Amino acid sequence: MTARTKKPGGFLRKVRQNWIMLLMVLPAVLYFLIFNYLPMPGIILAFKRFNYAQGIFASPWAGLENFRFFFGSGDAWFLTRNTILYNVAFLIVGTALQVLVAVMLSEMRLKLFKKVTQTMMFLPYFISMVVIGAFMYNIFNYEFGAFNTILTSLGMERVNVYSDPGVWPWILIVLNTWKGLGYGIVLYLAAIMGIDTEIYEAADIDGANTFQKIRVITIPCLLPTIITLTLLAVGGICKGNFQLFYNVVGNNGMLFKMTDVIDTYVYRALMQASDFGMSTAAGAYQSVLNLVIIMTVNGLTRLVDKEYALF
Repeated sequence: MTARTKKPGGFLRKVRQNWIMLLMVLPAVLYFLIFNYLPMPGIILAFKRFNYAQGIFASPWAGLENFRFFFGSGDAWFLTRNTILYNVAFLIVGTALQVLVAVMLSEMRLKLFKKVTQTMMFLPYFISMVVIGAFMYNIFNYEFGAFNTILTSLGMERVNVYSDPGVWPWILIVLNTWKGLGYGIVLYLAAIMGIDTEIYEAADIDGANTFQKIRVITIPCLLPTIITLTLLAVGGICKGNFQLFYNVVGNNGMLFKMTDVIDTYVYRALMQASDFGMSTAAGAYQSVLNLVIIMTVNGLTRLVDKEYALF
């Protein structure tokens, strides 16, 4: 149908025809609209000296004072370092284990054992970080924790884990990987199930063993999924897992240098110091850094292969 013969009201007609699908997507649209787009004008607080009497828009301008305080305090460097390094470690370790376990499960022949294993691995995804934080406290508590109880029963000295910053990167990486492993496995298993079985049959005819089929068929076919999920994760690489760091580490000042990330810093600046301007400045810095990183990584991906880029 040409533009001249197109009937008016085409958009409304399409809405009426597809109203069920539009209704299904409405909750997601409302979620992002309410929590991601409507709060955007609040970024003006980063350039204001906020006070309750005058409100957000009537408070006096502070220019770049909040940013100068954030960067001048010396916190910006180690917060950025912690946030990026933790997320890079989460991404590398998590992706490697998710792909490895997904491939192993796909090669299992006992369907019952396969389903039970997959279900057990998926269960931690539904456990609240508040509950995990309580578990960790009861395991590593200096006085009555299970870890120190075992050590003393073996005649060894107690270890104060909550005063040793060096062990917490390993603890946090293990917890994050354990919690997200099942969810990632489901995604990669779905991708593996979508691989044409005729390719495997042809490999069997050629005499390929299981490891050769994984190396030559499964992993290359998973590569587009791995790259897409990695690019999506890179978009939030400067966004720390607030629930993990806050509920597991808490407000333990002895661990801040190794465990504090931008999200927890912003939360404390807002709740303890009521510094709206500086917390908004830190959040704005985080958002801009995320944008720069995802644009850079996506641009590099386009140089290698345009088909793998997000846009």
